[in-house]
Amino acid sequence: MKLLKINFFFVFLFISVINIFGQTPRVRTFDAQHYIIRSSFDRKNKIFYGDVTVQVKPLTDNFNKLVLDSVGMKFQSVTLEPTGTTLDYKQTADKVTVILDKSFSQNDLVSVRFKYSSQTPKKGVYFVDEEKADGKVLHSSQVWTQGEAEEARYWFPSYDFPDDKATTEQYITIPNDEVAIANGELLEKTENSDGTTTFHYKMPVVHSVYLTSFVVGKYVKVEGKYKNIPLGYYVYPGKENIVEKAYGKTPDMMRVYEELTGIDFPYNKYDQTIVARFNFGGMENITATTMADTEIMFGLFSPDIAVDLVSHELAHSWFGDLVTTKDWSNLWLNEGFATFMEAAYREKSNGRADYLRKVREDAAQYMAEDSYSNSRHPLMRPNPPTDDSLFDTTTYQKGGAVIHTLREEVGTENFWKAINIYLNRHKFDNVVTEDLKRAMQEVSGKDLSWFFDQWVYKAGFPKLIITQVYNQTKKRLTLNITQSQKIDSITPSAFILPMELEIQTAKGTKTEKIQINKRSQTINLQVDSKPVKVIFDKDEKIPLKNLRVIK
Repeated sequence: MKLLKINFFFVFLFISVINIFGQTPRVRTFDAQHYIIRSSFDRKNKIFYGDVTVQVKPLTDNFNKLVLDSVGMKFQSVTLEPTGTTLDYKQTADKVTVILDKSFSQNDLVSVRFKYSSQTPKKGVYFVDEEKADGKVLHSSQVWTQGEAEEARYWFPSYDFPDDKATTEQYITIPNDEVAIANGELLEKTENSDGTTTFHYKMPVVHSVYLTSFVVGKYVKVEGKYKNIPLGYYVYPGKENIVEKAYGKTPDMMRVYEELTGIDFPYNKYDQTIVARFNFGGMENITATTMADTEIMFGLFSPDIAVDLVSHELAHSWFGDLVTTKDWSNLWLNEGFATFMEAAYREKSNGRADYLRKVREDAAQYMAEDSYSNSRHPLMRPNPPTDDSLFDTTTYQKGGAVIHTLREEVGTENFWKAINIYLNRHKFDNVVTEDLKRAMQEVSGKDLSWFFDQWVYKAGFPKLIITQVYNQTKKRLTLNITQSQKIDSITPSAFILPMELEIQTAKGTKTEKIQINKRSQTINLQVDSKPVKVIFDKDEKIPLKNLRVIK
C-alpha cells in the first residue's frame, strides 16, 4: 500500500509476550484452502450481497466448529457443502462460529457456504456515487474493496490475518455496461437474462485474504504486455491518454525488479485500476492493484509522484504478495521494501544521485514526523494497531531508509544475493524480521545483531553534535562527538554508526573511516594541514541522522 501524499515533501488480541518475532501468534485451528466469493449489489441502497464458500483443512482431529472473522453480516443461510446440510451458528461483533454437524479429522476438507447481506458496510466494500462537473461525468458510480489491514472480514467471512494463505475465486454480477476487475485470470463472462453480466475470476496462487479485491464501474481497458505477461490499465472512458504518462514505465519497472531480485514476475497478469475516493495512494491487491485517481491525475503534472506510486505497488508483487509479513508487527517488510524499491528503480533509470535524493527525502520525512509524534515505535512494532494508523512514516519512509543503510553495510552485491535467497526461501509464505536478518548474515558473513537491534527493534534516530578542533602544532583534528537524542525505553542512548569522513585541506583530500558508538566520545585524526571542509558520511550511507557540526 502507498500512503496518500498531501504535498511534495511532508505528509502526512491479548498480548502476553512481545519478542523479536512480532505479535503473539494468532491461534489457528484450520488452514484455509480456498474461498469462492459470489458478489452482487443493490447500488441505490448500498447493499452488498455475498455468497461465499470457505474450504478449510483442520489442523487437529475432532474439528467440530469453524470460527471466522465476520463483521456486520446478516446471514440468510449457513450450510455444509456439498450436502447442503443446514448448520447452526453464533455471531458476535466480529466473529461467526459455525457448529459443524460432526467432528472432522486433519484429512478432511470442510466446506461451509454462507449466504448473507451487508447494508452500507463500515469498511471492506465501498460504494461511490457518480460524480459530475460542469455537466460532464467525471467517473461512474463504483463499488470497490479494500482489505488491508483487516477489512476483508467486512465483506466476506474469512480468516482475516496475514499468516494464512489460500487461493480465491470470484463471481461478480453487475450491469451489462460495467466492468469487474479482480484477482487472477478472467475465466469467463456470462450474460444473464436480467441485463447483468457475471465475471468469473480465479486466483490459483495462494495469498493472504487482505490482498483479495474487486473493482466495479465503467472502465476502458488499455492493454499492454511485458514478455508474455498481459498488462491491463483500467481508466475512465475518455481518459485513455493518461495511460502512457502514468503507467508507461510499468514494463521497464518489471524488467528492473526481475534483474535486481533475480526472480521473474511471479504471476500471470498485472492490472492497474483507478478508483475515486480512495483513502490511500494505492493498494497492491494481488495481480490487480487499485490506485487513487487523484494520485494518478496529479502525477501527470509531477511525474515523480506517478512513477513512485506505480513502482511502489508493483514492488509489492515481490515484497508483500509473494512473500508476506506474518503479522502486522513486521509490516515494514512489506512497506519498507516497497518504499526502498521506489528508490532502487530511480537508481536504475536516473542514476545514483536520484536514488540518494529519494532516500534522503524519505529519511527527512520520517525524522520530521518522529520529532513530534506521540506514537513513536520501532520498525518491528509491538502491539500494532489494525486501523489506518498502522500505515505511517516509520513503517514506510524509515523502513526504506533503513534498507538502504543495510545495503550499504553489507555491500550491494551481497545485498541483492541475500534478497534473492530471502524471496526464494519464503516464496508463497510468510516472514518475520529475523528471516531477512538471517539471509543477510549468511551472504555477508557479518553478525548484524547490532544493526537490527538499533534500526529495527529500537526506535528513533541519532542526533549528533560534533565539535571540530584543529591543533596546528600536532596537525591533529579532534572531533568531540555527543549523541543528544532523548533516551527512553525504546531509543538507544548511543547508536553505532560506522562512518566515512572526507577531509579536504589545502594540500588535498583524504577519506577516514571512524566508528561512532558512544553517547560521548573523542576521535583524533592526523591531517596534513588545517581542514578546509569535513564531510561526514560522504556517501550518505546513513541518511537517518541529525548532524550539527560546530567549528
